Amino acid sequence: MKLIERTAYLDKLTAVIGTPDIKVITGVRRCGKSKLLEAFMAYVRQHDSTANLVHVNFNLPENEGLSTYRALYDYVSARYQAGVTNYVLIDEVQMCQGFERAINGLHAAERYDIYVTGSNAFLLSSDLSTLFTGRTFEIKVYPFSFSEFKKYYGLSDNYAAFDRYLLEGGMAGSYLYRNQEDRLDYLAELFDTLIVRDIRQKYRLRNVALLDRLVDFLMDNVANLSSASNISQALSSELENVNHKTISSYMQYLCQAFAFYKVRRYDIRGKKYLTSNDKYYLCDPAFRYAKLGTKNMDYGRVIENIVALELIRRGYEVYAGLLYQKEIDFVAIRRGEKLYIQVADNIADQVTLERELSPLFKIKDAYPKLLLARTRHGLTDYEGVRIFDVSDWLCA
Repeated sequence: MKLIERTAYLDKLTAVIGTPDIKVITGVRRCGKSKLLEAFMAYVRQHDSTANLVHVNFNLPENEGLSTYRALYDYVSARYQAGVTNYVLIDEVQMCQGFERAINGLHAAERYDIYVTGSNAFLLSSDLSTLFTGRTFEIKVYPFSFSEFKKYYGLSDNYAAFDRYLLEGGMAGSYLYRNQEDRLDYLAELFDTLIVRDIRQKYRLRNVALLDRLVDFLMDNVANLSSASNISQALSSELENVNHKTISSYMQYLCQAFAFYKVRRYDIRGKKYLTSNDKYYLCDPAFRYAKLGTKNMDYGRVIENIVALELIRRGYEVYAGLLYQKEIDFVAIRRGEKLYIQVADNIADQVTLERELSPLFKIKDAYPKLLLARTRHGLTDYEGVRIFDVSDWLCA
């Protein structure tokens, strides 16, 4: 498989070399966590020829004998070398029973620089503080961004490349399939057998049909306002005993496993968070195409999904804005920076353009206001609102 250097993630890892933290690489299945760990090992070998790297990949059959915490701990301890930096790198750590005891023991010895990756549902961000007694440093890995997609294929035309990215997405494993149907089959199976299955196993879910229908509903309604209550009502016509509390729990599991990302609503005028209705975005929009087809392919909402993920990649806190009963797609906050963003597919029609601009014009503060769409033109300014072609903004 062709590899590209994911510089931003590698820089985050190399910046914390030598710190006492347990470095934990998280992200949805098959988004590139293992390849990132391999790239990091290559970096260490290049910059520290004396380093001792103890690497255990639990995907490999030869490491099955290390699947208990004591065996793993003893294996790593036996390979310690005095007088050099000792790196411990464990891939798919959750496949070791009681792995947290081994990692905590190695960390307590204060002799190792520790890096681990794990399955999305078994190594959750919310679990890290309870799993590991030492301080953790989390590196969140996402599917390929649009820029990485272009880099992988060597594409230079943003507009044509974005049309492809809309359908092919960022799960690089699917790029190996030349046939479109084979690619979609791969993506659908990946989501069902690796992502959803992990959730079923971790939480021992019995109502498999409900989880499957919930996934389909959320995929079909990306970027729409949703709540556990209205989803339970919608699914009650298809399934019996749909409880909104169960739906709420399942939605939380899906978000914790990085299958979906929840974006809360924010009242811009009242400067407060709203408790009713949130938006949910899929970890990669290609899964939606693979699972549901193109019968309801609303490109505007798919583009909004891509923008939401890019904002999250860039480290913004992302909210859905509300001002005087008008919706602003995103309020993005990062330290002292704030952006107001509207997203559309085609704004060539003047009525559509004015509809998208209207909520932004009502915002009276001086923070930047952006409209992102498939304009196929360079940056323009419309009464203080910067209008970008979305593909250009994604590469900026």
